[in-house]
Amino acid sequence: MSKFDVYAIGNALVDIEYHSSPHKLIELGIDKGVMTLIDEQRQNSLIAQLEDSHESMACGGSAANSIIALAQMGASTHFDCRVSNDMTGQVFARDLHDSGVNSNLDFKPLPDGITGKCLVFVTPDADRTMNTFLGVSGELDSSDIDQEAIKKSEYVYIEGYLASADNARDAAIEVRRIAENRDIKTSLTLSDPNMVKFFRESLEAMIGDQVDLLFANEDEAMELAKTDSLEEAVELFKKISRSFAITRGKQGALLFDGLGLIEVQPKKVNAIDTLGAGDMFAGAFLYGLTNGMSYHQAGELASTASAKIVTQYGPRLQDDQTQALLNTFKAGN
Repeated sequence: MSKFDVYAIGNALVDIEYHSSPHKLIELGIDKGVMTLIDEQRQNSLIAQLEDSHESMACGGSAANSIIALAQMGASTHFDCRVSNDMTGQVFARDLHDSGVNSNLDFKPLPDGITGKCLVFVTPDADRTMNTFLGVSGELDSSDIDQEAIKKSEYVYIEGYLASADNARDAAIEVRRIAENRDIKTSLTLSDPNMVKFFRESLEAMIGDQVDLLFANEDEAMELAKTDSLEEAVELFKKISRSFAITRGKQGALLFDGLGLIEVQPKKVNAIDTLGAGDMFAGAFLYGLTNGMSYHQAGELASTASAKIVTQYGPRLQDDQTQALLNTFKAGN
């Protein structure tokens, strides 16, 4: 019997969200709609130019958002990451603990340094643009892995953003290898089109011969397949993953359960902020699979949850919102 439904490894970041216009992004020299890695000097310069105009600050990071969503739904989870012993890192560690997520941060002293931050710009079209300074999270390595937690898990979930640093990439590969050696299911998210574009070889090394479950949005999938055809991307995904979920925004999602393709219809909502939508989809989908749902049922839950998150600002729902959504979904199924 697994102790954890899902083990995850990823960057630990504090999201600082701004409401912006496309013109303002051009003025600041920011590429719209993707995640761009920046250094501390560039981030401090942007914060100075933006002054005190941020709307919110929240503990985030892609895999962290997914794992907290899983915990909110009632899953047993473990998350390995790295933060520093500054105020931001202490808040992050406490937030994980208060969310019911087991973590390596609970068992080791936090190192000196600067906890990573992500500047998130939300434009009126609900698109999210991210500029990220990884800070101490960029030093994540194999020493941060809790091997016993992996061995006690049903799934491992690996964040594609780890491809940007050699040490973090190697840690991700080690997590996959440990899981494969124990017949634990492996899952990975491509995370962002820029990760595929600029760190393709590292991502391919993290995937290895084949993962059990691959998450991507349509742009990421086609970038990995070097095509503008979703059908061609699907054929590649069938070779490198035993199953997958490709999210398509307003067109819903396309799933593959190892036997056939499954289309999940979109939920019509008024989207104002897409930050965290993919993270929520992955978290809810993994919750469904680890709780006996079929791929189609898990996809419907994930679609419902991600549709909810885009109707409000920020990457996460409140605990009571998540529980209400899950209870309503279960009642209707």
